[in-house]
Amino acid sequence: MRYAAIALLWASVGHAADAGYAAEIQKWRERREARLRADDGWLTVAGLYWLKEGVNRFGAAAANEVAFPEGSAPALAGVLELHGGKVTLRVEPGVAVAEKGAPVQTKELKPDSSGDPDVLTLGRLTFFIIERGGRLGVRLRDPESPQRKAFAGLTWFPVSESYRVVARFVPAAAPRSIAVPNILGQTIDMPSPGRAVFTLGGKELGLDAVLEEPDAKELFFIFRDGTSGKETYPAGRFLYAELPKDGTVVLDFNKAYSPPCAFTPHATCPLPPRQNRLAVRVEAGEKYAKPHP
Repeated sequence: MRYAAIALLWASVGHAADAGYAAEIQKWRERREARLRADDGWLTVAGLYWLKEGVNRFGAAAANEVAFPEGSAPALAGVLELHGGKVTLRVEPGVAVAEKGAPVQTKELKPDSSGDPDVLTLGRLTFFIIERGGRLGVRLRDPESPQRKAFAGLTWFPVSESYRVVARFVPAAAPRSIAVPNILGQTIDMPSPGRAVFTLGGKELGLDAVLEEPDAKELFFIFRDGTSGKETYPAGRFLYAELPKDGTVVLDFNKAYSPPCAFTPHATCPLPPRQNRLAVRVEAGEKYAKPHP
């Protein structure tokens, strides 16, 4: 089946890419879709609940501050107490909440910003604490989420090696950060080692790279282009690249893809900084999937 897909892909791109390169991109696309469909993929993210200071009840009752999907949990499963930037879990008697298979009754929960969040299970659900710009919330995963059930698969532009660009990398003169907005209306400073400068569509263009972690092993680009809001996700797309070598970096736009917000309304995606809005159409990579429910 996979080889048939490669053959179809090769037929669709004609001479735009050689067979080996087309097969490589096809495998990458298969892995990309498999990650989305996985039990811990973005399609299962079914809730995001910002916590208020004090007691936050959680369970399936609509009156809870953290209201899980109807029928997915007890009406009241417990409380999450937020005090001074720390979240403590207290589970109701008789309710089975677990961490790594071990029952939990009371526990101070580490958020994702710690690098090792406490992930809890309640029936089919999993949930954990996230931190964004000083705000703490609960991220919920549900394998029976509406967006996972409705997902019909990804669509792509034809592969073209003309969109695999060798860019000149201009390193920052000194350690710096750039302001990256997100859909929450916040602005996060992210370390930026430099800018990739390249030619596409007869125009010299540039993209500022950021690092998701100070010791990241790859560059992260968040960009918009002339296809955004038309064939591709309106807010922009993501692209990763290997770290620069000999003053160059390879930008393979055939691997550009939609952010998590294209698949769930409960993600907290970064948005392209103003300087990463390209004045050309990048007809490569992932197209916009159906809007999430």
